[in-house]
Amino acid sequence: MQVTRRRRRVGKSRRLLLVTAGATSLVVVAGGGAAVASTYQFGADQVGQTTRRGQVVSADQYIDPIGKRLVINNGKIMSSAVSPDGTHVAVAVADGGMALAIVDLKSWTVQQLIGNNAAANLRISGNDVGQEGPAYSPDGSQLWLGQADGYRKFTVNADGSLANPTFVTIPADGNKRALVAQAVFSADGSTVYSAVNGQNKVMALDAATGAIKQTWAVGNAPRDLALVGNKLYVSNEGGRTAQPGDTTINSYNTQVPASPVTGATTTGTVSVIDVASTAVKSITVGLHPTAVYAKGRAVFVTNTASNTVSVIDTARDKVTQTIATQPWPEASVGYEPNAATLTKDGHLLVTLGRANAIAVYRYYSPLEPVSYVGLLPADYFPAEIATVGNDLVVSNTRGIDARRPTTAAGHGTHDTTSSLVRFTLPSDRVIRSSTAKVFAQNGWTPGSVQLASHVKAKPVAVPARIGDPSTIKHVFLVVKENRTYDQMFGDIPSGNGDPALAEYGANVTPNNHALVQQFGLFDNTYDIGTNSAEGHNWLMQADDPEYTESSAGEYIRSYDTEDDALGHQKTGFIWTGAQANGKSVRDFGEFHQFLTKPAGATWQNLYCDTKNMAATGADTAYPMVSSSPIPSLNNVSVAGFPKFDTDVPDIYRYEIWKKDFEKNGPANLNMFWFSSDHTGGPPNGAAQVADNDLAVGKLVDTISHSKYWKDSAIFVVEDDSQAGLDHIDGHRAPIQIISPYAKRGVVDSHYYSQITMIRTIEQILGIHPMNQKDSAATPMAAAFTTKPNYTPFNALPNRTSLTAGLTALPTCGADVPAPQDVNAAPAPKGTVPAEEQAVAKQWDQWKAQQHLTGPTAKADYANPAQMNHFSWYQSHDWKKPYPGESSIVPPAKVPGAYIPATDND
Repeated sequence: MQVTRRRRRVGKSRRLLLVTAGATSLVVVAGGGAAVASTYQFGADQVGQTTRRGQVVSADQYIDPIGKRLVINNGKIMSSAVSPDGTHVAVAVADGGMALAIVDLKSWTVQQLIGNNAAANLRISGNDVGQEGPAYSPDGSQLWLGQADGYRKFTVNADGSLANPTFVTIPADGNKRALVAQAVFSADGSTVYSAVNGQNKVMALDAATGAIKQTWAVGNAPRDLALVGNKLYVSNEGGRTAQPGDTTINSYNTQVPASPVTGATTTGTVSVIDVASTAVKSITVGLHPTAVYAKGRAVFVTNTASNTVSVIDTARDKVTQTIATQPWPEASVGYEPNAATLTKDGHLLVTLGRANAIAVYRYYSPLEPVSYVGLLPADYFPAEIATVGNDLVVSNTRGIDARRPTTAAGHGTHDTTSSLVRFTLPSDRVIRSSTAKVFAQNGWTPGSVQLASHVKAKPVAVPARIGDPSTIKHVFLVVKENRTYDQMFGDIPSGNGDPALAEYGANVTPNNHALVQQFGLFDNTYDIGTNSAEGHNWLMQADDPEYTESSAGEYIRSYDTEDDALGHQKTGFIWTGAQANGKSVRDFGEFHQFLTKPAGATWQNLYCDTKNMAATGADTAYPMVSSSPIPSLNNVSVAGFPKFDTDVPDIYRYEIWKKDFEKNGPANLNMFWFSSDHTGGPPNGAAQVADNDLAVGKLVDTISHSKYWKDSAIFVVEDDSQAGLDHIDGHRAPIQIISPYAKRGVVDSHYYSQITMIRTIEQILGIHPMNQKDSAATPMAAAFTTKPNYTPFNALPNRTSLTAGLTALPTCGADVPAPQDVNAAPAPKGTVPAEEQAVAKQWDQWKAQQHLTGPTAKADYANPAQMNHFSWYQSHDWKKPYPGESSIVPPAKVPGAYIPATDND
């Protein structure tokens, strides 16, 4: 195997040997200076490294923020608020075992942690937090934190810490829980106005008793509030109420106006409430209005999906100007403005969440157009900004990425961090000069999106221009579930792996290992999301939209945003881009939400049915219906291919696809969800990973022996890599690029990501990029060659029994695997030692509660810390403690087990 970069292990240190496969070209960045395109500039940089450009994160970006940084190692910041006296910041957090952290701005430290974790300074019963808030009373004596069914109300002590938590309940309205968002106090502190997000209402609550005093109906999904005199301005993220004749799609049990193609919302509004009456009027703004900030006679509304800011003149309640927050000419969307503030000297600052930046404008009045100054760098996904005296404080949702210090022997995606950044606004000259730095950190270079010219180009695998011909006509995108690079490929000596973290080596995944040997190994590629809700969005939309990002504190309104119009971008999905370019699409389970199964469709029966279909060519005896609520996807979906359900073997899914392939042939874009490697179904974890491996091997075998092989490319990717550890970073994941045009037998250590893979598919099929993320990404042309090798792939039989761990064997008998490779680590046997059977029984009881099987199964629903332990124990036959721990523990004793599942997945 040719090695383009190898890292050899010397004790615990690593020596870097770099052999470049080709020259890297420099291009000029708009705004001044020189840099390189997004993928190229990373070279062989790894996530977590600090370079001269900044620290590498998993989303094709460097971070190096302006000012002073405070890393918070207690999860992601969902929202924040500065105390009225400017001494403290209250930050609502998620995915770290806490709900709230109080930061002392003077000492620049976390003063107090509140949550249901044992490490909390103040214990409360739940860690769920809403998209917006918390809120201080005008005198600073109270703080209200939004949660699923109301507000957690605290007393604020003289030192800024919180005490005396009580709960203010807002009752459910039928099947709609409150899911409260922002709260604001009246000027005298007697009333709290609440955006009751889940019920499309605003309520006035008595601040002392919590009693509901008045209710107003507003638009869909009210989120943020600002009180100006007697008028309350409310952002309705889902826009106006649906009217007769509207095309609508569901969002939390409400039908909202939406596109029949993309399923995305088509309206955005701000409700204006006269709090002294019942009057409510509506102002039309951009799509996904989120933050509402009032100052003087203006209200600023961030239209996150339109990438604009609406300025409302409060004297007339009209939008008087719309500010573009689209700094890079190559892409008009994907920057995601999500917060704003105005300084004393007239600078308007707007956080651009997905660009890790702060846009700065000169603001004069609601009627006079702003002037653009430039960009300042922030940390990973800035979400709030506030003026505190002469300083600015920015809350960054993902901080420095998943780099929380742990005692484990590796990193996981749920080692999440967040951060605060504090700075004094520099001069306009410095702001302008920093713009080039932001461009470079995002890889924003001119010419990133080049369309085909009139000159006829010679076909190549990955064309330089979108629309130029490719030698590849059929793309197969196979999405799997949750594995890290080390879990699967840590045992491959030629790559940068850690054998100690390998769980599913060559005797569990013989086909994946054989594909590496035949087609190549990518050992520096990263998934971006933390879980399935994020990961599938990154693959289908080249982004995890702000709505999904900010919903992570509850995941009650929406988790799988397939069935939520608010989770869809106006620019659509990779399949709508293909359709717009005249390409055919065929979908096999990816981005599906619904599943119906006939009686008797157990794992065991489906396993036997699979064997019968393979042997006889018969149709399935258990026909299922899997579907999507998005019309443009449902129209091209194969209904009989089941979506996520660990009670369905992937080899069954393969047989369903094979029949369709033999009958109809492939589309230009073919999408799959092979999800058994998620684990947690009836067989043990290694058996399910082996089932997934066999299905992938068979699929590649079938395609590569067909007449379509000569112009096909197969991309195999995990949706995320959250279910295990990796010694480089938890986001590092295994991928495969399989094609006659794929370079053979190489170890490719260029920094790649899911975004660069999607951009490569776009380039092959002539799909215009969806947003600034995939527009900036450099296609993986270096992974392809101009000289095809048509040698097909021959699938290997499984070496791990697919029925291992079953409590009841199929009627057709236990699976008999092929002999194992004696040179590889032995596969798990699926047995539990006598001394661990009691603790294993507790884990079985835990598994039964995790929504892993059946039509309502939810990918990554289980608490991640517990799921990682369970997978590790099964993959080591209950003989080895989890890395960094001294014993095998029951579910309740797992560090982080207090984090409720809905707080994470």
